[in-house]
Amino acid sequence: MRRSRAIALAGAAGLALALMAGCGSSGQSSSSGTSVVGTSASSDSGGKLMVFAAASLKGTFTDISKQFATDNPGTSVEFNFAGSADLVTQLTQGAPADVFASADTKNMDKAAAANLLAGDPVNFAANTLTIAVAPGNPKHIASFNDLTKPDTTVVVCAPQVPCGSATQKVEDATGVKLAAVSEESSVTDVLNKVTTGQADAGLVYVTDAISAGDKVTSVPFPESSGAVNIYPIAALKQSTNAALAKKFIDYVTSEAGQKVLSQAGFAKP
Repeated sequence: MRRSRAIALAGAAGLALALMAGCGSSGQSSSSGTSVVGTSASSDSGGKLMVFAAASLKGTFTDISKQFATDNPGTSVEFNFAGSADLVTQLTQGAPADVFASADTKNMDKAAAANLLAGDPVNFAANTLTIAVAPGNPKHIASFNDLTKPDTTVVVCAPQVPCGSATQKVEDATGVKLAAVSEESSVTDVLNKVTTGQADAGLVYVTDAISAGDKVTSVPFPESSGAVNIYPIAALKQSTNAALAKKFIDYVTSEAGQKVLSQAGFAKP
C-alpha cells in the first residue's frame, strides 16, 4: 500500500513539473490568456501530447481533444493556450511541445524559420474580426469608423498578435486609426475587457464573440473581409511522440475535427 501511494505521489509530482515547463517560459499569468487544459483520458498506453495553440482555439481544441481521447483510448492531450506570438517565443526558448497551432501564417513562418517544425504546416481553419460591444450595444456602434467616437473606449490586440495584425490591416485599408486604450497579448484578453465593462468595444474574432454568448453583442463590419486570418498546424521536431502528434493533426483536419470548428464559427481555410 505504501509503495503504491509513493508511486502515485511521484506521478503527480512529475505531471505538475511537466505542466510548469509547458507554460512557465512565457513569464505570464493566466490573465494573459495562457493556460493548460487536459483531457481526463488515461495515458497508460497511447501516450501524452503537449499542444501549443492560439488562445482563440481554446474551446474548440478542448472539445476536439476529448473526442480524440475517446477515439484513441490511452491517450491524453494537454494544452498551452496563449497569443500565437507568445507561443513562438516560448518554443524558441525551449519550452517542450509536440504540436503548434497558430492563429496566422506569420507566426507559423517564424517557427519554421527557427527550425522548429517537423514538416510542412497544414491550414485547418479561418477566422474573421468582428466588433464586440456590451449587450444591447449601448454605444450604438454600427461601423468600424464608429470606434473613433470620442466617448468610446476601445481595446485591440497588440500588433505582433494575429488579431492585432488583422486590425492593422483594416486600419490601413480604411484609413481609420483607432486610439485604443490598451493593446492585449491575446484575443481572449480583449474579449475579457469588454465582458467585464473595462472597455466599450473590442476587436475580436467572430468565434470569440460567439463563444461569449449573451455577454456581448457582435457588430460585423464589411472591411473585416480584407483581413481574414488563416490557421495552420504543424508537428514539432522536439516531439517525443511524433506518431501521436501526426494523428492529432489528422484528427483536427478530419471531418470530425472540422465539424467542431465549423460549429464554433470557424470558416474553411
